[in-house]
Amino acid sequence: MPWLNPFRLDFPDPERSPSKDVIAIGGDLSPERLLAAYRHGIFPWFNEGEPILWWSPDPRMVLFPDDLKIAKSMRPLFNQQKFRVTYNTVFQEVMTQCGQNDRKGQSGETWISNDMIAAYTALNQSGDAHSVEVWEGAELVGGLYGIAIGKLFFGESMFTKVSNASKYGFISLVTILKEKDFQLIDCQQETQHLTSLGGKMVSRQVFMKYVKNNGDEQLILP
Repeated sequence: MPWLNPFRLDFPDPERSPSKDVIAIGGDLSPERLLAAYRHGIFPWFNEGEPILWWSPDPRMVLFPDDLKIAKSMRPLFNQQKFRVTYNTVFQEVMTQCGQNDRKGQSGETWISNDMIAAYTALNQSGDAHSVEVWEGAELVGGLYGIAIGKLFFGESMFTKVSNASKYGFISLVTILKEKDFQLIDCQQETQHLTSLGGKMVSRQVFMKYVKNNGDEQLILP
């Protein structure tokens, strides 16, 4: 497994990696390295206190905006405007809440450490990371966050405290991304939740075609 050079930002080519999950180890969580990773279709996921692991799953869960499925049970919630949705107003709180939910098969400890929160908050401040916040009255009851580069949104994590709150936020985001001609939303790993929303598995080769043809403009959310 290759270790990253601490003085360089280059990553191994995922399509040439013999591994179907972790393709590199080490490096840091600097904004420059994180953006370089996502531009290569790579993301970090590791336990606190251990070396950083850089992932490029094969196959990979994605959602094409045109494939979004809105269940009949969700439609009344939108008609009634059950929740209020905001963007990028409490990014750090969304990450903190995501860290309190089990994610990606973790057991016990969260992978969303203080270092991860600090790193992605810096990307939010630069306009590269985004949060979706779902409110019921004055209470934050759901949300998600991720990285947007060009016409790709790399989803990282979501949380919900009230039934359907995270779905409500996700659907709201995808609707906006579709209007902005986004090509796909990276969901990283398969879950029943994402499958119900229209997510599907694609090969690394297919995923990387979108990454290689992607632009570099920043996403502006309401």
